[in-house]
Amino acid sequence: MKKGDIIEIKIKDVLFPNKAIAEYNGNTVIVKNALLGQIVQAKISKIKKSEIEAKLVEVTKKADYEQDPACKHFGSCGGCLYQTIPYEKQLELKQNQVKKIIDEICTDYEMLPIVESPKQFEYRNKMEFSFGDAVKGGPLTLGLHQKNRFYEIVTVDDCRIVDEDFRVILKKTLEYFIQNNTSFYHKMSKEGFLRYLVVRKCAKTEEILINLVTSSQGTLNEEEFVNMLNSLKLSGTIKCIAHSVTDSIADVVKAEEMKILYGQDRIEEELLGLKFNISAFSFFQTNSLGAEKLYSVVKDFTGDTKNKVIYDLYSGTGTIGQIVSENAKTVIGIEIVEEAVKKANENVKLNNIKNCSFIAGDVLEKVDELTKIDGANTPDIIILDPPREGIHPKALKKIIDYNPETFIYISCKPTSLSKDLPEFLSAGYKVEKIRCVDMFPMTGHVESIILMTYCGSEGKK
Repeated sequence: MKKGDIIEIKIKDVLFPNKAIAEYNGNTVIVKNALLGQIVQAKISKIKKSEIEAKLVEVTKKADYEQDPACKHFGSCGGCLYQTIPYEKQLELKQNQVKKIIDEICTDYEMLPIVESPKQFEYRNKMEFSFGDAVKGGPLTLGLHQKNRFYEIVTVDDCRIVDEDFRVILKKTLEYFIQNNTSFYHKMSKEGFLRYLVVRKCAKTEEILINLVTSSQGTLNEEEFVNMLNSLKLSGTIKCIAHSVTDSIADVVKAEEMKILYGQDRIEEELLGLKFNISAFSFFQTNSLGAEKLYSVVKDFTGDTKNKVIYDLYSGTGTIGQIVSENAKTVIGIEIVEEAVKKANENVKLNNIKNCSFIAGDVLEKVDELTKIDGANTPDIIILDPPREGIHPKALKKIIDYNPETFIYISCKPTSLSKDLPEFLSAGYKVEKIRCVDMFPMTGHVESIILMTYCGSEGKK
């Protein structure tokens, strides 16, 4: 065997989220984006002592459970790897992947059945579409990255994980800029105008926010752009049209400046009877109906909150803190994104909640201040909903040192959870229950909620 050789292998296992495992001549082979049970051809990219890394070339035999994809972009678009897997099988795979990761750390816990998404398709409330081209020098495209490609963009005008309003807005926006011969921002040359189109639509209220993100290397006919969007026949209602400008070289949606071209600077969603204002750059769960399922599990794990002090860390727009605030003595949240904190405190007023407050800053720095806010006592419950990479080690130590009765950890990446979880166990906490919630049907991603209680040295709690 040597680098560049093409081998045929059968996938024996798939680790989170898309790490397929096979055997070849006594060696473990790792290849991304293959499915359990498939026979594939893979090109060797790296040879280690007892492990081979390879790139998927072709699926020569499908798994016996596979079905036809629902979306015409499947295979060319880089999303929705699980679309050919029946939904019940998707849930089974995700549950097993999480359990396998947790079982390597501890085994004495209750694994509750995975909660399925209320909708398998058309569930996303936000999409970040990129401008580009499908081939170098080709016509303007607007959509998502091609599978395994960094520069090429596929126009996903039939995407199935968003509803028809998203598809109409994408198509008409692309047509508008093609007709106006508008350039897109090239990542290599750092030249061009169009960068991203962000569309958000609330599931309950059907309010729509549209944010066009460009560089400063051009001008937008604001009135014409707004009139084009407002002329579209949509089931929802456009409440905000914004234009954001960024010259950052990073391939991320951000803005040095933003102008509201039409309407207000926010849309309003409803979750579990509460209202939440969402702005262009607010963090909000991308599956609104799924979020209600997720937060219901969190509320169930939180239990009786009467007269208890709750910390909501990595709090986003304050959804979790407000949902668990009923009967609590105090709820205090920390979130690094200032705009999200602004919205969180607006949402507290919107919902007439008196015992919640949120502060802006890095959890690592701000967690020391929590007991000084509003005369709060040390926490009884700490809820953690960290970013994908997990919790900074120094912040994690400070958080654990609060020694609450209960931790509830919400993880969108179980491999990051596996890094953090041993720290809780070594501090005297026990994993009581775990429940997965499928927030991302047709993809390999899943949310996990972990309930931990203190059972360390006697008398400490």
